[in-house]
Amino acid sequence: MVAPVFRFAPSPNGYLHLGHALSAMLNFDMARAAGGRFLLRMEDIDAARCRPHFADAICEDLRWLGLLWEEPVRRQSAHFHDYRAALERLEALGVIYPSFESRGEIARLVGQERSALLQSAKPYALRLDMSAAFTRAGALTFVETGGGPRGELGIVTAMPQLWGDVVLARKEVPTSYHLSVVMDDAWQGVTHVVRGRDLFHATGVHRLLQAVLGLPAPVYHHHRLVLDPEGEKLSKSTQATSLRALRAAGANPVDIRRMVGLAPE
Repeated sequence: MVAPVFRFAPSPNGYLHLGHALSAMLNFDMARAAGGRFLLRMEDIDAARCRPHFADAICEDLRWLGLLWEEPVRRQSAHFHDYRAALERLEALGVIYPSFESRGEIARLVGQERSALLQSAKPYALRLDMSAAFTRAGALTFVETGGGPRGELGIVTAMPQLWGDVVLARKEVPTSYHLSVVMDDAWQGVTHVVRGRDLFHATGVHRLLQAVLGLPAPVYHHHRLVLDPEGEKLSKSTQATSLRALRAAGANPVDIRRMVGLAPE
C-alpha cells in the first residue's frame, strides 16, 4: 500500500504568517496521523518577487514550529523545462492557444475572431482553451474532505468553465500557478492536497488539467482561513504579522497552535 503524501507549498515572496502556520501544521499533523509523508515545496516561479532569503526564513520558521520534511525541497524555478514539456503536450492536444493581448484587451476584443489576435509578433500569454479542454475531459468531480465555502463535502462537481480561458504561461514567466501546482503534485506523488478554502474554486481548473493530461486526482481538503480583526484573510500584501515577529515578541510553537485553533486555549 502506498503511503499518503501531503505537502506544504508556500511562495518565498515574504515571511510566513499565522495563515501559513495553520496550513503547514495541518498538513504535517494529517501526514503523521495517516502514517504518510510530508513534503515542502517552494513555489518560486515569480522571479520578480521570490527571494532566497525568504525561502531560508520559511525553513527556519517551520523548523521552529517542530515540522520535519523530506529532502530535497522541490523548487519550481529549477523545473521550467518540465512545465514547458507539459505545455507542449497540451499544445499537441489542441487545448491551448497563444493570446497576443493583455487580459483587458481580450475583454475588449470579445466577439471577434481569435485569428484577429494573431497580428502581433510575440504572444502575451498561452491560454487554456476551456471549451476544447472541457469537451475532451467531460464531467469532472473531486473528493472534498474539508469543506468548501458553501459546506461542500464528499464528491463535488468541478466547474472549471467558470474561470474562462485561464493563463497557463506568460511571456515573462514560462508557467503559471495552475499548471505548476498540478504538474508538481503529480510528479511528487501527492495524494492529499490540504490548503486554504480560498483555493477551493481553483480545484476545478486543476481537475480539468489533470483529466486532460491523464494525471491522478488527489483527495482535497480545503481548511478554514485565519482572519484578521476585520474578518479579512491574512495576507503578505497587507503586512500580516509574521511568525518571526511573533517569535521575537515571545511566542512559542504551542502559542502559535493556540492562535490558529489547533490547541485548546
